[in-house]
Amino acid sequence: MAGLSAEDVEHLGEAGFVVGSGFLGEGLARRARVAAQEHLALGLLKRAGVRRGGDHQLDAAVRGDSIQWLDDQVTGPLLEVWRRFEGLRLQLNELAFLGLRRTELQLAHYPATGAGYQRHRDAFPGDDNRRVTAIVYLNPDWQPAHGGQLALFVDPPRAVAPRLDAFVLFRSELIEHQVEPSHADRFAITAWYSAR
Repeated sequence: MAGLSAEDVEHLGEAGFVVGSGFLGEGLARRARVAAQEHLALGLLKRAGVRRGGDHQLDAAVRGDSIQWLDDQVTGPLLEVWRRFEGLRLQLNELAFLGLRRTELQLAHYPATGAGYQRHRDAFPGDDNRRVTAIVYLNPDWQPAHGGQLALFVDPPRAVAPRLDAFVLFRSELIEHQVEPSHADRFAITAWYSAR
């Protein structure tokens, strides 16, 4: 899945999501995993919070990951990943006419302590901020016992194992999702695309 097909774009429009693999390619996905581990060891990832009533709060019962925001100033494999996600934004504009102007990119780590993220949406209906969410996973040798699936609340429900280079794309305001408890270190890079 180096690029989106016409069928992918149609499924995104009709069902609201696309699941695939091969977005980065195995080599880049493995290099990105090493870079992610290095960033974690350097303390560059910080505990993620949740917004409640406009306040940013830490609440491990809701969300247990640590994050780092990435931009075009990162180096090495993570810069290559950033460029792939930028290319995807341009492709979504070309094929789906979404008018996406902005990319937010985030590296996330869920520790092997049962960390997860409760059911949520990435945007609210009518909000023109986040329109599309894209996620690529950086976890070689992922096993079912490790948990950590991304549960998509669609009909029928779908669970995506966070295996190396697995890829998910969905409409941010439409698809409710959650990260099931992780029992192995779980890395992901998420992009949010907005029209402003």
